[in-house]
Amino acid sequence: MFSKSLSSYGLSEVLTKFIPLELCGIGLIVAFKSGMWNIGAEGQLLIGAIMATWAALFLDIPDFAQLPLILILSMVGGFAWALIPALLKAKLEVNEVIVTLMMNYIASFLVNYLVYGPWKGAKEWGFPYTDKFPESAWLQTIPGTRIHWLTLLIASIATFTAFLILFKTTLGFEMRVCGQSRRVAEYSGMNYTKALMASMAISGALAGLAGAGEVCGIHRRLRYASAISSGYGYSGIIVAWLSSLHPIASPLSAFFMAFLLAGGDILQVSLGLSSGVVNVFNGVILFSLLISEFFGRYRLRWR
Repeated sequence: MFSKSLSSYGLSEVLTKFIPLELCGIGLIVAFKSGMWNIGAEGQLLIGAIMATWAALFLDIPDFAQLPLILILSMVGGFAWALIPALLKAKLEVNEVIVTLMMNYIASFLVNYLVYGPWKGAKEWGFPYTDKFPESAWLQTIPGTRIHWLTLLIASIATFTAFLILFKTTLGFEMRVCGQSRRVAEYSGMNYTKALMASMAISGALAGLAGAGEVCGIHRRLRYASAISSGYGYSGIIVAWLSSLHPIASPLSAFFMAFLLAGGDILQVSLGLSSGVVNVFNGVILFSLLISEFFGRYRLRWR
């Protein structure tokens, strides 16, 4: 696993998986810092993929403007999908974990409905794919790899920008205070709803952009939900916690998770193991993180 993952091809696949993991992870860090437990990055990614597909196949756009508009619309889609649980929590105090998790399933079913139904490609011989995107809608890759360099660059910029927002701006300070205590934030005159909405807007937009990267840079068409995302939204949660919710540490966490996912693919092919092996690794990592967090904050007292 390690030798093949560290080969030139293996590293290129690690970087390919790093891009959506970093985009989802950095967005989740911003949301978690504000106290919004966004479990919905997976659904926001899929909605971004849907919006990118709609713009690529069904909008009459000049070639030079197509890709920028696709990326913008994918971010708008993820942003809008994320605002629903944010509004429900801010206005009605509905638990965001339940809402975002349910919305993941809705997004997944919506993708599958489209590729098996109205968007199914006429030239795909019955497979659940849309028609291939025009070349003007493709994200260009580094030659010989599947690394779409533009979204890799955007992910790098987003990481630094998230750090600046969280630790160098008034909005970021308000997000962090809201994450610690809503009551303290409101007593201090901070706008809790604004901080919550802003954090979820950033989180959803970055996840939506990750979805555009998958359909425009990897598949160049919309496919069924599990083919578009190998659980990147859920793995992004581990990326966020591994980095201790700090943006600057997130690239290392995302690279580690990408290495595990790429290594898992290699194990499936070379040893014939189930795809569930990687999920087991991810579950063990997340469980270990939660246990260490618990014992880091609390301790037992014997009386």
